[in-house]
Amino acid sequence: MAKESIQQDRNFDDLARRFKKNIYGGLKGDIRLAVLERDCKAHLPVYPSASNPVKAWRILDAGGGQGQFSLQWAKAGHDVVICDISAEMLKLAEEPIKTLNLENKITLVHSSIQDLHLHLNGKNQFDFVICHAVMEWLQEPQQLLPCLLDYLAPGAFLSLTFYNVHSLIYKNLLRTNFKKIINQDYGGSRGSLTPINPQNPAQVLEWVRQLPLSTLCHSGIRVFHDYIFNEEHRAREPDTLLQLELEFSQQEPYRSLGRYIHLLLQEHNK
Repeated sequence: MAKESIQQDRNFDDLARRFKKNIYGGLKGDIRLAVLERDCKAHLPVYPSASNPVKAWRILDAGGGQGQFSLQWAKAGHDVVICDISAEMLKLAEEPIKTLNLENKITLVHSSIQDLHLHLNGKNQFDFVICHAVMEWLQEPQQLLPCLLDYLAPGAFLSLTFYNVHSLIYKNLLRTNFKKIINQDYGGSRGSLTPINPQNPAQVLEWVRQLPLSTLCHSGIRVFHDYIFNEEHRAREPDTLLQLELEFSQQEPYRSLGRYIHLLLQEHNK
């Protein structure tokens, strides 16, 4: 099968609905949100379920697509900008925004992250930037963090998730797809939801260390769920599975096997 091009950033116009179902739907999506919410509640002064919220934050969901994570922040009274290069992904975001009457709290911007500043009327800095599952779809992933840094106000926070190449290697080893490992054939096929540039967490952490960013939290997302190949077994005890995912998500060696890695970062000394 033809490989997805790595010569350009991925636009999900053609896969928007499939992306919504396969990435954010069901137990996979529940695990993802549970880890993100746990990490934010533990380390941020503001989070959606806070009983005594401080002043409203200005939040950017960079490459946010349908805004599954940022919608809850808007519901809590914060002002959210969602940008994405996929018009179809943004269309899917419109329905829940209207259903929840959040039109006055969320601004949708059809733009790449790199060009977003052209649409912000000089209001380029945010208290919190969310960038989930974007880095692995970029032609030049290393350029993402410096770009996001420009949108962070002094002392602001960044929630970053990326697809972990180690999880892909391990899953292929378990499936005895040895040729993929020998050829280091990790990029997804055309039309696949496997990204073009799965990332090595050690490399991303090194990029973080080169920037004025402090790491507050480092978690794995889906550290064992995806290795349960029998779907019936996967669905047997969903509540227990989710609780164990949370328990092991910050413990090695399980964290390093997460399908995604979550880093919660804070800007300093910019």
